[in-house]
Amino acid sequence: MKSPALEIVKPDKRDRLRPLLRTIDLFAGAGGISEGFRQAGYQCLYANDSMPEAMKTFQYNHAGIWADCCKVERVNPAVIRSKLKLDKEELDVVVGGPPCQGFSINAPERFLTDPRNKLFKDYVRFLEEFRPKTFLFENVPGLLSLGDGKVLDRILGEFERIDYRVSVKILFAAHYGVPQERWRLILLGSRFGEIAPPSPTHFATGRANFKGGGGVLTFHLTESDRHRLLPAVTVGEAISDLPRLEMGEGAETIGYTTAKLSRYATEMRNPEGITYNHFAAKLAKQNAERMKHVKPGGSWRDIPHHLLPKGMQRARKSDHTKRYGRLRNDGLASTVMTKCDPHWGTVFLPDQERSLTVREAARFQSFPDSYRFLGPRVSQYEQVGNAVPVLMARAIALQIRAHLELHQAIPVALKAAHG
Repeated sequence: MKSPALEIVKPDKRDRLRPLLRTIDLFAGAGGISEGFRQAGYQCLYANDSMPEAMKTFQYNHAGIWADCCKVERVNPAVIRSKLKLDKEELDVVVGGPPCQGFSINAPERFLTDPRNKLFKDYVRFLEEFRPKTFLFENVPGLLSLGDGKVLDRILGEFERIDYRVSVKILFAAHYGVPQERWRLILLGSRFGEIAPPSPTHFATGRANFKGGGGVLTFHLTESDRHRLLPAVTVGEAISDLPRLEMGEGAETIGYTTAKLSRYATEMRNPEGITYNHFAAKLAKQNAERMKHVKPGGSWRDIPHHLLPKGMQRARKSDHTKRYGRLRNDGLASTVMTKCDPHWGTVFLPDQERSLTVREAARFQSFPDSYRFLGPRVSQYEQVGNAVPVLMARAIALQIRAHLELHQAIPVALKAAHG
């Protein structure tokens, strides 16, 4: 199966003459990072993840790529490199981020020997075998504060042990045209020197929901930046052109019904005139009743006390500020979660009496409308919520390309092939 590709920014002649850089994607999920890198002119050669539905989605949208659905600890990187016919130091980038659950430990000095952190060591195994020119390691910002920073120090120490210079930054997705409040810890490694993180292209502000990175590790924008950067992409600009639905309406394949588009919607739309995964689930009766009381920008605090779940009737007004939230058309979406459950977060539409569809969540993650998610709907939400926003990945990919070009690290043979 093959899904039509959509380039968010159309390349000019100079871009077409640039070589395709080569990546492998570990812990690939549904492919948010690889989609961003593809849009920036990279070719993924191999992807691995243990979630079957996510790998089916990846393979559907990235036809021709070796999508390997198995536990990464069972994979021999030397065998993969041999089958890809790559010499050591020939691969341009390894991308991915091991799941973060194993990082929550109380003894940072045992980080490397703790069996829960085997996935991190598997990531390092691939770096040791392929010796890529660069790598991208992404994770949750909370990794910074674990063990008072000692866990991150051990991770950086492992990368430095195998001769990579590493830069550390927490990126805010909205700074790169993603209509969402989402923070990610990004480690960029290179054998040629530090890679500067990509500078913001859009003016957006958000409240950090983590500790330990509020200083030099985040970009701080001021009012003077507002005039030189593009404005943030809002919820309304991101999803208002999609077909309006009542609860229980929609389809896995659906045509567009309006031609009134924002710039962002124009970039996201599938040129074939259809999109996927736009079905509005029915809410439980009590949640539908609660939703009626929540105004745009509001949350559970708008709901009459007697209608709240028993546990939340005892909550302080300052707690759980996103639960049972309703989006605002003129604001950013909250972090897209792996479940579209109002008890988890802000999932009510600004001007429709329902919760987010998978497609709307995917728009907030900057997946193009041609990108189709497979599997049960519960899994589709999980795949979208676990993904790295495509446009943020694209910004990182362009920064890595610039770094490789600066250090003349792009193979001459590839340049000649595209000349």
